[in-house]
Amino acid sequence: MAAAKARFLFDTDFGAPKQEAEVRVPQADHEAALAEAEARGFARGRAEATAEQVAEAEHLAALGLERVAGEVGRLLSALGAIEVRLEREAVDVAVAVARKLAESLIAREPLAELTALMTDCFGELRSTPHVVVRVNDVLLAPLKERLDRVAADAGFAGRLVILAEPTIAVGDGRIEWADGGIVRDSAALRAKVDELIQRFIAARAAAGHAGGQS
Repeated sequence: MAAAKARFLFDTDFGAPKQEAEVRVPQADHEAALAEAEARGFARGRAEATAEQVAEAEHLAALGLERVAGEVGRLLSALGAIEVRLEREAVDVAVAVARKLAESLIAREPLAELTALMTDCFGELRSTPHVVVRVNDVLLAPLKERLDRVAADAGFAGRLVILAEPTIAVGDGRIEWADGGIVRDSAALRAKVDELIQRFIAARAAAGHAGGQS
């Protein structure tokens, strides 16, 4: 008689967890997944590095632009100062030439300015009873002869007195009458011209400084 099959297997532990079957990934798929992960990591790292480089480049460019703007501002200020200096030098040269020319003309024709001035005055002083002209003593004799003719031509019928004063520069003079007078003072004229030049240069310098700051 054949042995009966065992119905129950009491040695079996039904409470023990079942072991899942190990899943094996093909080597090719594993390597492909690793390569893909590495590629994504590389791309992400490259993008982050590129963003940092772009930010750094933008920062450096901004700093460079600030430096360029500062240099341009300083250059414009320097150019403005040079322009004012050259302009002043040009004015100084022009004034020096004009003074030299005026001195030469006065030395050549010391009576010309006074004669022209008296010609204008006599036209307005026909009815004035008394006119006094004060000049340098060097010009007394030649000017008296010339002014007598000028007064007669202008219709001046009053008394003309010409006096010598050594303190008056050659070419200068004073014309006086009862209620007024005219003075030709070359030193005062030069001082006035110098004042006007200084005011002009100061205004140009201020304008150049304001332009450099804008």
